[in-house]
Amino acid sequence: MSRGTSHRPGTASGEEDAAANLGSTLLTPSFQVIPELEPALRALVERLLEHPSPTRGDVERLKVEVSREYQLGRIPGNSEIIAVLKPEEGEALIPLLRRKAVRAASGVNVVAVMTEPRACPHGRCAYCPGGPDDGVPQSYTGHEPAAMRGAQNDYDPYKQATSRIEQLRAIGHEVDKVDLIIMGGTFPAAPPEYQDWFVKGCLDALAAEESGSLDEAKARAEHEGIRNVGITVETRPDCVNVEEVDRLLNLGVTRVEMGVQNVYDDIYELVERGHTVGDVVEATRLLKDSGLKVCYHMMPGLPGSNRERDLEGFGMLFDDPRFRPDMLKIYPTLVMEGTKLHDWWKEGKYTPLMTEEAVELVANMKELVPPWVRIMRIQRDIPSNIIGAGVDKGHLRQLAQARLAMRGSKCRCIRCREVGHRDGVEPEEIEVIHVRYEASEGTEVFISAEDLTKDVLVGFLRMRIPSEKAFRPEISPGSAIVRELHVYGKMVPVGSSSAEGWQHRGWGKALMSEAERIAREDYDAKKLLVMSALGTKEYYASLGYRKDGVYVSKSL
Repeated sequence: MSRGTSHRPGTASGEEDAAANLGSTLLTPSFQVIPELEPALRALVERLLEHPSPTRGDVERLKVEVSREYQLGRIPGNSEIIAVLKPEEGEALIPLLRRKAVRAASGVNVVAVMTEPRACPHGRCAYCPGGPDDGVPQSYTGHEPAAMRGAQNDYDPYKQATSRIEQLRAIGHEVDKVDLIIMGGTFPAAPPEYQDWFVKGCLDALAAEESGSLDEAKARAEHEGIRNVGITVETRPDCVNVEEVDRLLNLGVTRVEMGVQNVYDDIYELVERGHTVGDVVEATRLLKDSGLKVCYHMMPGLPGSNRERDLEGFGMLFDDPRFRPDMLKIYPTLVMEGTKLHDWWKEGKYTPLMTEEAVELVANMKELVPPWVRIMRIQRDIPSNIIGAGVDKGHLRQLAQARLAMRGSKCRCIRCREVGHRDGVEPEEIEVIHVRYEASEGTEVFISAEDLTKDVLVGFLRMRIPSEKAFRPEISPGSAIVRELHVYGKMVPVGSSSAEGWQHRGWGKALMSEAERIAREDYDAKKLLVMSALGTKEYYASLGYRKDGVYVSKSL
């Protein structure tokens, strides 16, 4: 299937027009420098180079100064400055001009792409906006950056991924490793041929070349182009079964984000969710036993809940071994126009969680999170002007962090301890430690490289001793599986090293070595499998691992 055409598999008629109408409101970014601007931009570069130690504040001040001097009529963007840099100037200035450096501080760049508008297989929850009738994917508003980029590019995966990669490069990021996030609702509900086409388009964008088939795209992704270090899809707990897990693994998926929302069946019934807590429990086990990482989306403030119940349910995620997700996204319930929840709010039947209440609740939640969980996001990326009622502050995470600091407390989740967000850590202070916990009828071993004094995390590994119900043929009795290996800090390209970065300095190898030792000595494992991304299989091959179905493995 050629990219960029309307002949994509499983497309419903009429959806492209709605998408195009929405996309027309978003201008395509261009990073070609207007010739008349170049003298001013070069003058700005020279002044930055002459400065003994310029800060980002100096950059903004000099941009205003040069804009006035050259009568530009506007302030030049950082991407325009980067575009006129000479090769020898990049090393000194790109780190200063790079926007949102925090995006790559976790060791990879994230590229989010959006599937076309498609109805949810179960209908619509009381709080859920969007859907094909509105020309946007179900559960989205169309105003999220990824949704706008999707509409602008006709929801074509190749165009979306290429556009995002170009944006990242234009603002100074080295794009060498990419974590693909496929958004847009329940991905397994799309026809299988559409799923294949969509993943193929994303992988083709990383290679900057079209492949003849999904298998060809996957094979090429192992050793060419921008390295794919993960593929994430969204789904519902009741859409996770053996057949769907097999399909996701064959696509190259490494992480699944599930809309769990809460842990109470009466609330599921009230909001017309269409599944049960039992579905969440079984889906979590199936995914973990197959080596996949599991992220829960949680929604405090739903109808039928209250602050105390929200906090109690959140604590159950870690106290109850049936749950224990690897990652979390916390999205306080928002009242959006066109939903049943909006009607209930208008009728006085529902009162949403407001900002101050949410700050206190999220701060309390963060105190409960164990050090082996990563809070990936707090608050959805929705403009406040289209929120009917609820939390209207996009920086809810920062507000909760400030509340914790006022208490003399802190969050110990993975993200809050990553070395990419902290300074002053020395290699000689790093120790490799491990924590074990029961989860989903198996055992998890969380092995980490940390500065215990400063409470800073350099990298970690998740190894699972699967339950007896593990169904994949590769995961035979006496096997253990590494579900995740991650080294944090500034992204360092494959085959390179950096004095400033923590990647490619042996920490991944050290963590794998410890996993092999623990699997062999403590669990008498005969084989260690790894849930490798397509673009990391060469790395594991260098450690002696060989392809084993959808995984790589090594005899112990």
